[in-house]
Parts: sequence; structure tokens; C-alpha cells
Amino acid sequence: MFEKNSLIKSNDRIFIAGSSGMAGNAISKSLEKHGFRNQLTPRRHELDLSISNQVTEWFQENKPDVVIIAAAKVGGIHANSTQQTDFLLENLKIQNNIIETAWKSKVRRLLFLGSSCIYPKFSKQPIREEYLLTGSLEPTNESYAIAKIAGIKLCSSLRLEKGFDAISLMPTNLYGPGDNYHYTESHVLPALIRRFHEAKEKGEKIVTCWGTGEALREFLYVGDLGEACVFALKHWNPEPNSKTIDSKNNPFNIINVGSGLDITIKEVAEKVSKIIGFNGKIYWDHSKPDGCPKKQLDVSRMHYLGWEAKTSLNRGIQITYQSFLEALKQDNLRT
Repeated sequence: MFEKNSLIKSNDRIFIAGSSGMAGNAISKSLEKHGFRNQLTPRRHELDLSISNQVTEWFQENKPDVVIIAAAKVGGIHANSTQQTDFLLENLKIQNNIIETAWKSKVRRLLFLGSSCIYPKFSKQPIREEYLLTGSLEPTNESYAIAKIAGIKLCSSLRLEKGFDAISLMPTNLYGPGDNYHYTESHVLPALIRRFHEAKEKGEKIVTCWGTGEALREFLYVGDLGEACVFALKHWNPEPNSKTIDSKNNPFNIINVGSGLDITIKEVAEKVSKIIGFNGKIYWDHSKPDGCPKKQLDVSRMHYLGWEAKTSLNRGIQITYQSFLEALKQDNLRT
């Protein structure tokens, strides 16, 4: 199970910031599956990542060898548009505190999770890593994107100037068990699951969805992200080679993670509707924003390293819906 050339060790103390969230929980499960059981997973009441002194003291006491940053304030179009200050401040505080403290504490390896929203709104498709900062961002999630870009740049500058082993993965739109199903703050897929489920339960004949439905999105099942994170931590060493360098022959320290396939929001809605068993009609509210017209990642560099997503969208939605029903039954739905 443990390869001799793995960049992380079976006895490493691995700190997962945001372990109770959807992504952090999936990463924890993947680490466990691969035999990395020495995990540090403090909850918010034990460690407030936005408070610098608390983070410093926690690192001094727990001495992690490896750090994974999956903690962030996240949300959909509505939340990003109406809480720009919160998205900037909270995410900058969390990531800056952890990254700087990890470097000063001589952590051996750090993985920062970014987001595909860091790329320009009208970026060439599929989106390659070098397209970062080549155009303006999508206004509806600009604050979140700016915070993530700052984290990426902090990791890359620490690697370049200080020799700190910090890498960054850019996942596409995530979904899966443990997602946020809030009425106004969730991402598109969990929002659709809740909306269609409730419409079915109430016997409604019409479900209203935002936008035109024509925007294209790529989705990644969160369990696949967990596997990608473990793979990158074990195998990805950003050294110059033919597939992970930019046009100036400099090695990347960011790599895209996704399925490599995109689909219209309309098609996603139809899939969710069918899986849930809603037999009514879908009305598209054109007065609401679509966001980016298309956002598909070029995942060729991750494929070159030896990793590919394995969960189909249909299968992922089925698993996610079952987890939604279970959480609903246990009155444990994150909203």
C-alpha cells in the first residue's frame, strides 16, 4: 500500500483543515483507505482558523508533518454576489494563517485546494493552468476567486523563494455526500437536488431554475477529489518535465482536477429530475444570471501524472441523492 517513492509517509501527522466539510471529509476517507490514519481533524470549536494566535498555538502543540487546506467559506451565485466582503475576509484569513504558520513550523508538505473559478470568465476552453490571470473574472464569484488566487500565489512564492513544498489543486465544481443544501447559498447541483425532491414531495407540477440553462459546467464527484488529493500528495513533485511546465519552462505548482467533461445546466437539471422521479416541467427564469457561459478544465496534466476521475455524473448524483435522503431522515441536513 505504501510505495517506496511516496512523498508522504504512513506515520505522518496529517492536518486536514476543514475536515468536517464535504471536501475535507472525502479527503479524510481517502487517506484512511490508503492507510494514512494519523490524521489531525480539529473542529471549529476546537480551532478557529481565522484567528492567527489560535492557529500558531495549535501548530506548536500538534506538530503536523503534512497540511491539507480544504477549509473555506463557499457558496453559490447568490451567496457570492451578496456576501463579497465575507468571502474575501474569511477566506484570506483562513488560508493566510494556515499557509504562513505551516511554513514557519517547517511542515514538510502542504496541499492547498483552490477552485476553477480562479480562471477568467471568457477563458479559452478547455482551461489550462497557464490561463490564470489572463483576463477578468466572473463578477458573481469574484471575491471568492481573488481570495483563492492569493492563496495560490502565496504557495508558489513560498516554494520559489523559501523552498517550501506547497502544491495547489484546482478542482472543478464539486458535489457529493455532505454537501450544503441551503436555499440561497448552495451550489447548483445540491440546489437542484433539494428543489426537485421537495417539488416531488409536495406534488408540484413546475420547478423554476435560474438562468437559461445553456451555461456549460464540469462536475467532479467529491470522492474522486479525495483520491486525487492523496495521489498528488504521494506522487506529484513539481519539477521540470515535458508535461508540467509552462511556456517559459518553469514547473507548475498548480494542477487542474476534474472529469474533463462538461454538460449544460439544463441537462444536469433533467438528470436530477429523472433520478429523483419528478415528473413535472422545468421553467427557466431568464432574469437570473447564468454565470460563466462555459467552464471546462484541461485535466491533461493530471492524466499525465497517472490519475483520472472514475465516477460518472449519473452514478455520482444517485449516491448524492441517497445521502441527501439519509441526512433528511436523520434530521442531519447541512443547510
